[in-house]
Amino acid sequence: MIIYNVTIKIDKEVENDWYKYMVTQHIPDVMSTGKFKEYRLSKVMVDDGEGTNYSIQYLCSDMKTLEDYQNNHAQSLQEEHTERYKDKFVAFRTLLEVVDHNSKIE
Repeated sequence: MIIYNVTIKIDKEVENDWYKYMVTQHIPDVMSTGKFKEYRLSKVMVDDGEGTNYSIQYLCSDMKTLEDYQNNHAQSLQEEHTERYKDKFVAFRTLLEVVDHNSKIE
């Protein structure tokens, strides 16, 4: 399994709007591509005073599936987000390979 992690620092002045947009539009749009099995949206527990940090982790079955997403869907979805929150966020992406997993989360 591959985790496609997107970490975003969003300006506090637009955080509430951004959060609503992410859970009602952007994340559902990403998930509707059919490339990911599930996602997790987490707030990073660090306050630097300049913005709030979030991590969105999308889980997919393999690199081929992720590459298909990146080649055919990612650019338009990222552009939409960038246009809406231009100069109000910083983002970086990382890939993680799951090497062990326990699903007993309560």
